Amino acid sequence: MEKSLNPNESVTQKKKEVAAKPVAKPFLAMIGMLIGGFVGMLSETSLNIALPSLMTELHVSIGTIQWLVTGYMLVIGIILPMSSLLSRWFSTRQLILFGLIDFIVGAVISAMAPNFGILLIGRMIQGIATGLILPLVFTVATLIFPPYKLGSAMGMIGLVIMFAPAIGPTLAGMILGLLSWHWIFWLFVPFLLIGFYLAYRYLPNVGNVTKPKVDSFSILLSALGFGGLVTAASLAGNAGWGSLEVIGTLIIALVLLAWYIRRQVVSSTPILNFNIFANKQFTTGTLLVMLNFAIILSSMYLLPMFWQNGLAIPVALTGIVMLPGGVINAVVSANAGRFSDLVSPKLLILLGYGTTIIGLILLMLTRATSPMWYVIIGHIVVMIGAPLAMSPSQTFGLSALNQATSSDGSTIMNTFQQIIGAVATAIATSLLAFGQQLSNGDHQIAFTTGFHVGLMFTLIVAIVAFLVALTIKKPRQTN
Repeated sequence: MEKSLNPNESVTQKKKEVAAKPVAKPFLAMIGMLIGGFVGMLSETSLNIALPSLMTELHVSIGTIQWLVTGYMLVIGIILPMSSLLSRWFSTRQLILFGLIDFIVGAVISAMAPNFGILLIGRMIQGIATGLILPLVFTVATLIFPPYKLGSAMGMIGLVIMFAPAIGPTLAGMILGLLSWHWIFWLFVPFLLIGFYLAYRYLPNVGNVTKPKVDSFSILLSALGFGGLVTAASLAGNAGWGSLEVIGTLIIALVLLAWYIRRQVVSSTPILNFNIFANKQFTTGTLLVMLNFAIILSSMYLLPMFWQNGLAIPVALTGIVMLPGGVINAVVSANAGRFSDLVSPKLLILLGYGTTIIGLILLMLTRATSPMWYVIIGHIVVMIGAPLAMSPSQTFGLSALNQATSSDGSTIMNTFQQIIGAVATAIATSLLAFGQQLSNGDHQIAFTTGFHVGLMFTLIVAIVAFLVALTIKKPRQTN
């Protein structure tokens, strides 16, 4: 029978809730991982601003250069589904420390790369690290924070996950204004070294090493399925969505993914427990996070190039004009988690996606002659809306799971988030090229047309996310 509590009794009851794996200083234990996660997410968009100049310097097309973004996320999408299994074979501490070292190696290779091939290899090595670290950030948070502080913890993580991709173009623009693109990767190294020290010093192991049987065939299906999906979307940038190689790769990838998921559902020891999708709250939260990430990555891919090619803004100035949106993103991300502890997640998510739609419409109305202040405002509005919806969506989805399924839930959410981010970037790339071909104007006008066509996809994603958020129902709470 439900029992009504007055506010004071409710607060007292919440404070009696304890973490599944209590640690003395949970925030301090998270710092090293958060730095690794920040650099990983920063790496997803930091090169966006340099892509136009990289195309010229490395003598590659826009369809090829996008592999520096989608190739990175491709590896993340392959590693992420295995992170839950790896966390049962190796301690949390071992995986995080390895991930940070791996990222340093990848960053150094990228920084010293003499050509596109070596640069892509360095990027893909970095993707291994991000694929290991990202799901563990969420898993560890759900274990070391008590339930009544989980919203604040997710807000802290949201600050990292959302602020890093937003600030990436700004930092890269400043670096490119003074130095070469190689220094974008050199910048990662000191932060990663600091993160390694803090993780080594303060991060305990909170996982359970059980060393279950490894289903090698499922790992192969996962790699080929998720990898093939991103590859198909990336190939469309050059070959077009109607080409035989794109359609064939896409069909094969979807068949392999269906086979992989079916194998996990019937397995007694699955690599990922897809049965948790029977929980409607988790499913809705995961879908909202995926759509949010598609909005962020596709818009952050298109916007820096629009500044340079559509508005003819120098690369260094591009970093500066992207800064206001990045700062606003940080402020909103830091507070969105706290808000979700106080008010309805549905309200925040709807408000977030509604604001995002308004911002994208503002950007859709830009022209090659639009003033800088107008584009900055459009960017700011998007950077208010997207992070406002992100943290509540994560909290809403993950809070529906228990301790036994939280690790799988975190991994699944992050896997699909990265895959949809890579696919969204590839779709935006192909639509950008398609839009440019539709225009009969000069380079600036043609690129602006392509920007609008690519952004139309982002707007549709935001509208779908708003409609999904309307279906959210308040979870029943019984005592």
